[in-house]
Amino acid sequence: MSISPGDSLPDLNLPANGGRTISIKKEFKGKKLVVYFYPKDNTPGCTLEGQDFARLYPEFTKAGADIVGVSKDSVRSHDNFCAKFGFPFALIADTDEALCTAFGTIVEKTLYGRKYMGIDRSTWLFDAKGKLVNQWRSVKVKGHAEMVLEAVKAV
Repeated sequence: MSISPGDSLPDLNLPANGGRTISIKKEFKGKKLVVYFYPKDNTPGCTLEGQDFARLYPEFTKAGADIVGVSKDSVRSHDNFCAKFGFPFALIADTDEALCTAFGTIVEKTLYGRKYMGIDRSTWLFDAKGKLVNQWRSVKVKGHAEMVLEAVKAV
């Protein structure tokens, strides 16, 4: 199951870095929202993706959008990841995969011939009414944050 264009943000309360609990449907009401799912804190691709979104964060906010990153890592891991790289946005600790399941981002992956279930690097854009307007699946990091920013400006 996966959220489709026109669907609303799910109403879930989830732990995030900084000891916060975030209700994405309520906390970001009236703002565009970029929700990006990534496999693991402190890995090369995930770090680069976070740095790209952080670098462009002022432009996202100027365009009326906020950003939330999501992985299955713990709040403690997210706290360390944010402190190390200075991410200005929230990282949700989806340790029980509730948000990943709602978005359909848990997929079968293969690494060195071994199959396992993991997060599909993906990004979802919601308009200020909380409706899904765009999604990117199986994302390649290079240039992705810029592409999302252009889509945010067009909404």
